[in-house]
Amino acid sequence: MPEGDTVWQTARRLHAALAGHELTRFDLRVPQTATVDLTGQVVREVVPRGKHILHRIGEWTLHSHLKMEGIWVVLAPGGHWPRPTHQARAILSTASCDTVGFDIAEIAVVHTRDEPTLIGHLGPDPLAPDWDAAEAARRLGVDPRPVHVALQDQRNLAGLGNEYVNEALFVRGILPTTPATQVDAAALVETAARMLQANRDRPVRTFTGDSRRGHSRWVYGREARPCLRCGTPISGGRLGADPTRQRVVYWCPSCQR
Repeated sequence: MPEGDTVWQTARRLHAALAGHELTRFDLRVPQTATVDLTGQVVREVVPRGKHILHRIGEWTLHSHLKMEGIWVVLAPGGHWPRPTHQARAILSTASCDTVGFDIAEIAVVHTRDEPTLIGHLGPDPLAPDWDAAEAARRLGVDPRPVHVALQDQRNLAGLGNEYVNEALFVRGILPTTPATQVDAAALVETAARMLQANRDRPVRTFTGDSRRGHSRWVYGREARPCLRCGTPISGGRLGADPTRQRVVYWCPSCQR
């Protein structure tokens, strides 16, 4: 699923393909931006911020968020699209490539100076040059909600999704329902950030150091299977900030107390 590492890798591919090139096509297929046309503008850079991707084009920024299903692909001009045409939400082309965003959940175009209106709420990003671990720990440490909920809140720390949160809590031995105010926030932030940073350049995400199928995760997606550390069956449930935002939760009853 698209978490911070996937978004970082996507932005890197888009930047390599588009930066410094003039757009020969700019086609957004969402009602609120369908009339915007930046054809002829030069792409300055493509950068990630948490789970957000920012195409900086001329004096403008194209903002996109992949959510659960979205992808950006880079193709040779006229190349075969990997998903149906009706799923395309954005098409940006240059003389040397086509880039297509499929099933993108959020798309907006703003003046680059107005980017904070879209991403200003985000907390520190472990994959950003200005990563501030102390500030992330401060935000997490004063959040009274269950730590599983607090750690996923992008206002506390940007880039972590459900898979990373479950895995980080296991490694730190923390039960997901524990209030964030009762955990070692600095240590938890350090572990989560290290996981994200380690996976940034990997073709296959792993939390255990073993990328083989069935061995790459400690708890995520392993309900009822034996814990890789102690052998206890992994438990599963659901937890969220409210009933509409619940996520699956996995933990080892023996290793996380």
